[in-house]
Amino acid sequence: MDLTPFIIYEDEDILCLNKPAGIVVHGDGRTKEPSVSEWLVEKYPEAKGVGEMIRLEAGLNADGSMAEGKILDRSGVVHRLDRETSGALLLAKTQKGFEHLKSQFLERTIQKSYFAFVYGSVKEDHGTLSMPIGKSPVDFRRYSASRGAFGDMRDAVTHFQVMKRAEGVTLLEARPKTGRTHQIRVHFQALQRPVVCDSLYAASKPCLLGFKRLALHARKVTFSNLDGEPTTVVADFPEDFLHAFEEIGYVPKELS
Repeated sequence: MDLTPFIIYEDEDILCLNKPAGIVVHGDGRTKEPSVSEWLVEKYPEAKGVGEMIRLEAGLNADGSMAEGKILDRSGVVHRLDRETSGALLLAKTQKGFEHLKSQFLERTIQKSYFAFVYGSVKEDHGTLSMPIGKSPVDFRRYSASRGAFGDMRDAVTHFQVMKRAEGVTLLEARPKTGRTHQIRVHFQALQRPVVCDSLYAASKPCLLGFKRLALHARKVTFSNLDGEPTTVVADFPEDFLHAFEEIGYVPKELS
């Protein structure tokens, strides 16, 4: 796997990719498949071990004895995009780059913008969704911001702007203030407006506009580099988004 053509920003310490849909950011310790983290280490060997490693829960050996949990290698990973989400993904090439980006995520000074197609019509032209997110009571793989969610309820805030309404769908720009797992997907599912072609949160709905994957693209990220300079990186829309734009008659600003 070669992601070199997808590099959209690079300095000595930080890298930003326009991640294609279908690629995981890092492995889960159970299955073996190519990941962004593995590619980073292959291209930049000095990035091996950068970041924070995670020890998975211990299991049992074949003889019934307790096995030590595996170390999950997430070299270079500062934040994640879901497998089926495309777009801007920040990576750290050095430990000081990792610490610098991590502090910005913790302080919530990094700004992220996503484009998403959701089912139905969102009535408000813009707004803020402030709904804590916990675990779903019906599926261990899912999270929930609706009644019945349980476990550690974590605050989650998503600002949004409607870009265009079309038959059966709404195109949104979503700007998450927090970074919870599946946050945009969960917040709009709680509004009964799940993201188009979301196999986890809208499994019973047909995929629309030609999408064969989650209709979610991380369009833009703004951060401070190690020189303290504000840096904005924009990830070009992939072909499936451009096709969908054409179908609903939407022209992005840079193409108008």
